[in-house]
Amino acid sequence: MPALVLLGAQWGDEGKGKATDILGDRVEYVVRCQGGNNAGHTVVIGKEKYALHLLPSGILSPNVIPVIGNGVVIDPAVLLEEINGLTERGIDCSRLLISSNAHLITPYHRTIDKVSERFLGNSKIGTTGRGIGPAYADKINRIGIRVQDLFDPSILRQKVEAALRDKNQVLIKVFNRKGIELDEVLEEYLGYADILKPYVCDTALLLDKALRDNKTVLLEGSQGTLLDVDHGTYPFVTSSNPTSGGASTGSGIGPTKITRVIGILKAYTTRVGSGPFPTELFDEDGEKLRSIGGEVGVTTGRNRRCGWFDAPIARYATRVNGLTDFFLTKLDVLTGWEKIPVCVAYTIDGKRVEEVPASQTDFHHAKPIYEYLPGWSEDISNCKTFSDLPKNAQSYVKFLEEASNAPISAIGVGPGRNQTISIREFV
Repeated sequence: MPALVLLGAQWGDEGKGKATDILGDRVEYVVRCQGGNNAGHTVVIGKEKYALHLLPSGILSPNVIPVIGNGVVIDPAVLLEEINGLTERGIDCSRLLISSNAHLITPYHRTIDKVSERFLGNSKIGTTGRGIGPAYADKINRIGIRVQDLFDPSILRQKVEAALRDKNQVLIKVFNRKGIELDEVLEEYLGYADILKPYVCDTALLLDKALRDNKTVLLEGSQGTLLDVDHGTYPFVTSSNPTSGGASTGSGIGPTKITRVIGILKAYTTRVGSGPFPTELFDEDGEKLRSIGGEVGVTTGRNRRCGWFDAPIARYATRVNGLTDFFLTKLDVLTGWEKIPVCVAYTIDGKRVEEVPASQTDFHHAKPIYEYLPGWSEDISNCKTFSDLPKNAQSYVKFLEEASNAPISAIGVGPGRNQTISIREFV
């Protein structure tokens, strides 16, 4: 069976957790491919709300095997806290599998992340301070710590000692901070070995076998396309590749096995952290979107910046990910506006620009060109089919679909599991 990729088509927080959860009873494996606990998925099941940071959303579906792939960076303390929290709420986490090649976040990664960001002053990137970037930097510099290193105390000691040799120099002499003690790191991380060992395996091999056995694998992205380190609004991006290419790299599943790439698209636009945002609102409309949509970061607790739908961004996501479908979320939030603006292009230096510019300077100066669509006042939260939607809501969806260059195959009309309109099946 083929593999499917599900990813964010904007700046993250589009509703990927809900989308993955909905597909949970139709797939056998759900795989996290990149990022760490800088991500956050909210899933609502009945009256219960679950906030997931490291664990794949498939953990909430009893028949799904959740996998943390090699492309993820793991903070063991956060992972165990998340597992224990879900277990206490009756969720079985024993099915979890973790790649032996995934990299670990250590105390020195978290410390360097926080002090570096503080040191930047007004030039802050907007990092979560959880050590994600420094852990990926060590991975690229080939001095990272892998999950498999927990099971070889000698190797772990050598790697941590080598890493601290340079990092303590930076902490002490550049940032005027206390150095990290080698033995404290080793004691903590060797303590995780026995706890994590039952979960650890060669996940790439296991997933290949699953596909050959006609199982369906869902590759679940975190963050969003515009936060991709290569294709996002650099430098205001994450440290990994949340685009479809990253799904292959971060899971070990070759690209020819992927037959569907689904982009999650919010009916408006939000962003957390610094960086350009052409349609951002600073008025009552922005506050209204934030309030109705509950736009607060799952991981950071920061208010999300809110703006109108940006069609060039959606087209960009279609292009760089090879999207086959969109899942449009939070359409219900737009109920009540008389007219709804949609950004269809930009003005940059007095010229109309149809696509996201390659130059970040140009993107920073981009001003939205809006088309105004008639709104609706009817409650759509109980709509089950596309035809149940008010005519103006249908027209809005069709306009976004045409402007985004990929079909909208599902629509979210509320936070609940059942508040979704299916137009075309994903599996």
